[in-house]
Amino acid sequence: MYIRKEDTVEVITGDDKGTRGKVLRVLRSKNQVVVGGVNRVYRHLKPSRQNPQGGRLSKEMPVDASNVMLIDPVKNVPTRVAVRYLPDGSKELYAKKSKARIRLLTKPNPKYATKS
Repeated sequence: MYIRKEDTVEVITGDDKGTRGKVLRVLRSKNQVVVGGVNRVYRHLKPSRQNPQGGRLSKEMPVDASNVMLIDPVKNVPTRVAVRYLPDGSKELYAKKSKARIRLLTKPNPKYATKS
C-alpha cells in the first residue's frame, strides 16, 4: 500500500464517492485508511462527570484502501500509481497518467543505478 499519512486521496466507491480528504491514519494490518470527512458515524455518549450533557460525537471510521486513489499532483485528478527506479538507483512513486513524481521511496542505491 503506497498511501501514507497526510496524502490527499479521493474516494472512488461507496456513499462518500467523489469526496477528497487528507489521510489521518493508516491501518496497514487491516489494509484500511482513515480519511478526514469521510465515512463519518455518530458515537453516542452517556452523561458523565466530564460530559454532564452527554450527546453525539461525530468521528471518521476507516475505509478500505482499495476504495481510495491518490491525487495526481499535476492534473489534480485521481490516478493509479507505480514505482520506478531512477538512473541514480533511487526508487520513486509516480502517477501513471502524468508520469509526475509523487514521492521518493528510497535513497540512491548503486546496485540499481543504470550503467552508462
